[in-house]
Amino acid sequence: MGGVEDDQPPSKRVKVTSKHLGGFANGYSPRESASCSLSLMMARPLSSQGDDEIIGTKGIVKKVELLFMQQILDGNWDKSLHTLHKFSQLDETTIKSASFTILEQKFLELLDEEKLMDALKTLRTEIAPLCINSNRIHNLSTCIVSPSQRDQTGSAAKTAVKAKSRSTLLEELQRIFPPTVIIPERRLVHLVEQALDLQRDACIFHNSLVGDMSLYTDHQCGRDQIPSQTLQILQEHSDEVWFLQFSHNGQYLASASGDHLVIIWEVNSDGRVTLKNRLSGHQKPIFHVSWSPDGLQLLTCGVQETARRWNVYSGECLQVYEKNGVGIVSCEWAPDGKGIYFGFTDKSISVWDLEGKEVECWKGQRIVSISDLGVTSDGKRIITICKNSVILLFDKESNVEKFVEEDETITSFSLSSDNKFLLVSLVNQEIHLWKIEGHPKLVGKYRGHKRTRYVLKACFGGFEQSFVACGSEDAQVYIWHRGSGKLVETLPGHSGAVNSVSWNPANPHMLASASDDGTIRIWGLNPVKMRTRGPDSNGVHYSNGGTPGEKARVLE
Repeated sequence: MGGVEDDQPPSKRVKVTSKHLGGFANGYSPRESASCSLSLMMARPLSSQGDDEIIGTKGIVKKVELLFMQQILDGNWDKSLHTLHKFSQLDETTIKSASFTILEQKFLELLDEEKLMDALKTLRTEIAPLCINSNRIHNLSTCIVSPSQRDQTGSAAKTAVKAKSRSTLLEELQRIFPPTVIIPERRLVHLVEQALDLQRDACIFHNSLVGDMSLYTDHQCGRDQIPSQTLQILQEHSDEVWFLQFSHNGQYLASASGDHLVIIWEVNSDGRVTLKNRLSGHQKPIFHVSWSPDGLQLLTCGVQETARRWNVYSGECLQVYEKNGVGIVSCEWAPDGKGIYFGFTDKSISVWDLEGKEVECWKGQRIVSISDLGVTSDGKRIITICKNSVILLFDKESNVEKFVEEDETITSFSLSSDNKFLLVSLVNQEIHLWKIEGHPKLVGKYRGHKRTRYVLKACFGGFEQSFVACGSEDAQVYIWHRGSGKLVETLPGHSGAVNSVSWNPANPHMLASASDDGTIRIWGLNPVKMRTRGPDSNGVHYSNGGTPGEKARVLE
């Protein structure tokens, strides 16, 4: 099983609570203690580090850098100037500029403490000999000659000679130095967040919005974050259930069956799923449904029959779509909700408006008789199975075609919500993960489920779509960690082949599966474990969020 080679940064950075990051930005005033500084926390063991010049074993952080930062925050001006000259990367101009900045702060703090003679001595014997910034030296000298000038309300002198906080001084020095000399501003925050990101990504059970991730222990979720408990069994269909899909907002679930019915289920605020509408009108089994972008309408497709558009609330059929002489093999909503894409048995793809008028058509070998159809959320690319082992990525605007080529026959595919990845199910009982940005690249493989005859629909799901789920002919649901390819869970319970699974996009703890046993199972977290999870839990509980033949989904 292969992992994912994703070179993109996390779409959401792990957030750490303010109690952990409060001191990271080095927000100190001249009188503030540096006890909560991350820089100081790193520098504190210096006295016990021996004579080593570096901190840790990697040789990246040098002791002198942290020592200098601590000296600045503590106001040890003489020692900081001495340390400054140990930075071999600095030229004479940079050292003079940094020395001036440090000594100016020393001068102003002495004035604040009303130590005028000490301030005058600093100005004469330390600042002036640097022979730079004479205008600034003149402004500083006026503060001794006329101290009241520093307190004039609204005067330019007040802001010009006011002592800054030591954290601000450190920030100013960081701007003077090259980044190789001193840790840049907020660099430590970034590194800590990055470390937490990596820990989260390495946790194969992580499946919740970020809670309090501790800085004191390594992060690790438990298996109980995976929806593996049967919470409901829905038994309203009278035949095999072939396909199901949650609406984009997670409020509804639609199921399609060999009994010619589509049932719309509602996900209530308490997480219970209840029947909302039965949609009848198809004359053949229904193999696919597609939700409108706003979740208010549903598109249903019968086996080489008609497609129908329904009002979700009322259950009313709003439009019937058919084309003389050809059958529909796939359908999908346009991302703007104003049109519908259809794949036909003549291997063409068409876009129709909602009233049933064909707007655009692409002919040729665009689609096979058993096929999925995908459209990216920007509406620019159409994705279809154009040959038994080839998926077509067609850019409508540039008229450019790219291909995902497999060695085995493709049975179905699923597009990730960010349009960057494609799950491809194969006849050899493997699911492949392809990165389709730029040149298509195989980045992951998932194995373990059983498939010998039927089309089984896999899906992305969980927190940030970190998991892959698929049904199996051994009556189980299989769940893999998307990044590592590791099998996380197998869910027994059904008594027939599991044809389709759907993960609630609004609730990473809710999964639905459809089976030949005629039932739909709603999977969630163990209610007992949920009630006993303590305040340090990383989890968050969510309440909601074919061809004709013996079977349309049988592969001949």
